[in-house]
Order: sequence, then C-alpha cells, then structure tokens
Amino acid sequence: MSVSSTGVAVVQEGPSQPCPSEVSAGNSLASGSGLTRTVPFSSGNPRIEETRGIVHLYPEETSSPSGLPIRRKPLVYVLDVPNHMTYADFCQFCGSFIEHVLEMRVVRNDGAEDRYGVLMRFDNQTSADDFYHHFNGKHFSSLEADVCHILYTVDVQYTGSIEHAQSSTISAEQATCPVCLERLDQDTGGILTTICNHSFHCSCISNWTDSSCPVCRYCQQQPEKSTCSVCETTENLWMCVTCGFVGCGRYREGHAIKHWKETQHCYSLELETQRVWDYVGDNYVHRLIQSKTDGKLVEFDCGHVADTCEICEGGADSEALFSSKIEAIFEEYNLLLTTQLENQRKYFESVLLEVRQETEKEISESIDKALNHKLQKVQIKLDRCAQEKLFLDEINENLVKNQEVWKARILEAEEREQAAVRSREQRIRDLEEQIRDEAGMEEIFQRVGSPEMNQNEGRGKGGLIESM
Repeated sequence: MSVSSTGVAVVQEGPSQPCPSEVSAGNSLASGSGLTRTVPFSSGNPRIEETRGIVHLYPEETSSPSGLPIRRKPLVYVLDVPNHMTYADFCQFCGSFIEHVLEMRVVRNDGAEDRYGVLMRFDNQTSADDFYHHFNGKHFSSLEADVCHILYTVDVQYTGSIEHAQSSTISAEQATCPVCLERLDQDTGGILTTICNHSFHCSCISNWTDSSCPVCRYCQQQPEKSTCSVCETTENLWMCVTCGFVGCGRYREGHAIKHWKETQHCYSLELETQRVWDYVGDNYVHRLIQSKTDGKLVEFDCGHVADTCEICEGGADSEALFSSKIEAIFEEYNLLLTTQLENQRKYFESVLLEVRQETEKEISESIDKALNHKLQKVQIKLDRCAQEKLFLDEINENLVKNQEVWKARILEAEEREQAAVRSREQRIRDLEEQIRDEAGMEEIFQRVGSPEMNQNEGRGKGGLIESM
C-alpha cells in the first residue's frame, strides 16, 4: 500500500526489490556511463571501519511521457541532505511516506563534508513515484535555502572496505533494534541504517532527537571551523585565553591585538600551534609563575647552569622535585586563573554597565520622545479646542445681538397687533351701533306703512272735515 500526495491509498503488489545494502553485480544500465550518473559514497565510523561504494543514478532528463525513467525501481537516492538534519528530522520530513519505506541507509557523500545522502527502498513503485513527485525540489525547511534533490537509483555497488580498528561484538547486521529490542523485520516496519552501519526501526529512531548514533555515539556533523569574530577569516587565528575572543593576527587585519588594546587581556593562544603569546612581553610564553616581589606574572626559566639541572638530566630525586614543581605550577595557575577571571569579571561588569547606561539612555530618550510627541498632540488638540471656543463665542455673541433685535421686533409686532385688534373691536362696535340704528329705522318704516296706520289716519282726516 502506498499513499499518494493527495492522501489516497493505492494497493500495488509486485516482486520484492533488492535491499540498498546488497551489492549488485554487473547491471547493464550501471555499466553504461553515458546513461547513468555515478556518485561515490562511504559509510561506517572512520575510526573503526569504512565501507566505500558507488551509486548509479538515472539522469534527470528522460524521454518518457511521464518524465520518469522507464526501467525505474522503487529505489531512490536523496542527495545533499544538510548535516544539521538529524535522523529524526529526516523521518519527520518524510511524513506519512515513512510508513511505506522498507529500508533507509544513510551514507556519506564524498567531497561534501556538510552533506549526506539517503538510499530509500519503498514497498512498491507507486509509493516511490509519489515520494518523488511530492518532495523533489521541495525545501527541507521554510527557514533555509537547501532543496531536496531526489534521483531514481539504478544500482548500488560496494567497492571495498577498510578496517581501521577492531570492531565491537555487535555486528553491522543486527538481529534486533537496540532501542526497542524487537526483531528488525521489514514486514513490521521500515529499517534505518545510520552512517555508522547501525540499524534501527524508523519509528524508534524518529524519537531520537540527538544527531549522534544511539549505539556508538558517532556524529556525522563536523565541527565548525573557527573564524575571526570580526572579519570571519579562517587563517592566522588567535584566541584570548581570558574571554575566548577569536581574532586574526597582525599579518591579517590585526583584530586580536586590537582586542588586547581594548580589554588589556594580554595572553592569546595561537590556534594553529597551541602556543600562548604575551602582548606585554611581545614573545611566546611557555610557563608562567607569579613573582614573589611584585606579584606580576613572569615566564619561568630553569635556574641551573646549562647541562647541570637534575630534572633535565633525570637525577635520582627528579621525580619528586618535578612533582613539587608541578604542584607549585598548579597553584600558580589557579592563582593566575583567579586573577584573570576577576579581571574578566570586572571587564564584563564594565561592559554590562556601559550597555545598561546606553540602554537606560535610549529608553529615556524614547520616553522623552514619546512624551514630546504626545504633548504635541495634546497641544494641537488644545489649540483646535481654543479655536472652536473662540468661534462658538463669536457665534454666541452674534446670537445674543440677534436675540435683542428680534425681541424689539416682536414687541413692535405685538403692539401693532394689539392696535389692530383694538381698532377692529372699535369698528365692530361702531358697526353694531349702526346696525341697531338701521334696524330701528326699518322697524319705524314698517310701522308707518301698515293698514291700521292708514285707517287711523283716514279717520282722523274725516273727523276733521266734519268738524269743519
């Protein structure tokens, strides 16, 4: 079963492939130098036994439509894995594909001290193809520029073995895993063989966070070369025996002597010859003692005349005298070390005090700058508020003036309205009186024009006539 890059399980059966650790004999593709790429490698602890071989790889350019070699096998080779990646880191990098790995063998790339290679054999071709498509050209980490480079393997040939020392009783082909003590069986899980030829279960080595082998403690990481702390050169280096500062010599850029002038640490170790140089005396110092007169450190010289020293000649009491001298030197060295450590403590305390003062000064300046910035903001707001207040005061003054004008206008309007009301009421009263007068006149006219009035008038006229 294999897991593709999309996470779909694919079951594929096929004949078992040879182990990467097996020696192949005369493959036709491997023999054709024009069709394959050869990479020399070695494995094993160089102090005990070293095995050398050649890996024959398919080239990257292929003529098949899929871009993969036609006669490929589920055997791939991961080139140029950085040394800082431990076995557990590489297993974690492989992710879920580690479940489909039958065997992994870590080998040392010839000519690349900071890189190693990994031979990987999968349980089927689909798993190998999925692993190739998923990881080829992918960065080992998002924080570094190293890229995973994978090629299909044609053949693995071992050319010889060199035994430098007597090997341990544990053979390279271990029957059990040294971590879990279970049998090393490919049916139960993948097997990882370290660069020192010790085999483990992949699941067990995945929990080993150290870069060394759990059995022999061999580490494939090479110690870093010393460089100048200032210009990073690797030639003519000197290390201060007081504080450990590494600087270049006076024949380069002279950072070591500049360090002495700045710190007054007068003793410096030449890394190439392991000799100590005294900048004050301007010479090499082989043995230092403390002077009883002034307490200064001076170079110890033999007090005998040439060819008369019993220690140098190997006299009878030379061993006891030498032991007493060694004890005296130890005491003097301890005193020297204490003095130098005290000077170093004072120096670093002064450095810390200077850094603390600079930090406090920067903090104070930052606080002042922040307060000034905040004060400027507050001042701007205050000016804006003062302008708004002045504007509102002007508006308020204008409104008060307008209020007095409108009050006068309202009073005039009220007086005019009252006068109009009085005039209207007076006119109404006049009209009412006129209406009453007209009504009285109309009533009189109606009375004058009635029949009874006419008859009474006639009677009055007849009686008058008769009396006449």
